[in-house]
Amino acid sequence: MTFRLAHLSDPHVGPLGRPRLSQLFGKRATGYANWRRGRSRSHDMAVLSALVADLRGQGAAHIACTGDLCNIGLPSEWATARSFLDALGTPEAVSFVPGNHDAYVRGSLEGLLDACGPYTTDDTGSAGRFPYLRRRGEVALVGLSSAIPTKPFVASGRLGTAQLAAAETLLRTLATEPGRPCRVVMIHHPPHPGGASPGRELKDAGAFAAMIGRVGADLILHGHNHVLNLARLAGPGGGRIPVVGVPSASALPEGHGGLPNRRASYLLFEIARGGAGFAITARRRGLGADGAIADLGPFALEP
Repeated sequence: MTFRLAHLSDPHVGPLGRPRLSQLFGKRATGYANWRRGRSRSHDMAVLSALVADLRGQGAAHIACTGDLCNIGLPSEWATARSFLDALGTPEAVSFVPGNHDAYVRGSLEGLLDACGPYTTDDTGSAGRFPYLRRRGEVALVGLSSAIPTKPFVASGRLGTAQLAAAETLLRTLATEPGRPCRVVMIHHPPHPGGASPGRELKDAGAFAAMIGRVGADLILHGHNHVLNLARLAGPGGGRIPVVGVPSASALPEGHGGLPNRRASYLLFEIARGGAGFAITARRRGLGADGAIADLGPFALEP
């Protein structure tokens, strides 16, 4: 039986209201200035709405959203973020992990997770704790948080030793189950070494890659770079695990360099058990050259 999983990321939901002067401290001041100077014109809510409407019509069994619902972590953005997730689907049908913009300043991530906690609730009923596990059919979704507050002009992330150790235990346990599930890992920052430029990288990408090399996974999903990308990490026994990043779900082509691999889009994965493992294929849907949402063809997971 085939499981259809949709993946989108970095919607940067707007509009961004005018913050109070008291809220424009530290990184928020520079972030708001950047938003006013041009970042707001790189993201379009009409594009995002059209993309979500198209996604909802594709019959996905589950939706993975890998972060950056917010822009500068204002309290007013938390309700907007929750409304966006509600428009995607119910908490049972949508899984969310946060990004660096969701943890823009201290307290931002906690406020967002209070509002959006049901979309991070694990199989035990606990919300807002990472890693989390959600089983859906033959798929086991493992949510990680790389979201940390950083200095102005820095957008790096970190998992930390405790979360990495817990993720390793969880993935190893899943791998040893009879008829093991398909293990899908969700994270915001590209988790492979060299996956993002200095100042934007996952600080412990090397430790993550080493952990995956010990216990494996079947598919790793991320956002952050606003570009369609495929990398691979070595798994146990020489396996090569696809690491897939998607563009911003609200990206206007002219605001992201005009490049086809940066246009707003999402991926649809078809996951089916095959032999001792799983066969996974993907198709991309999003903004075409004419500005309409369309099927953009298969996305190869093999080099």
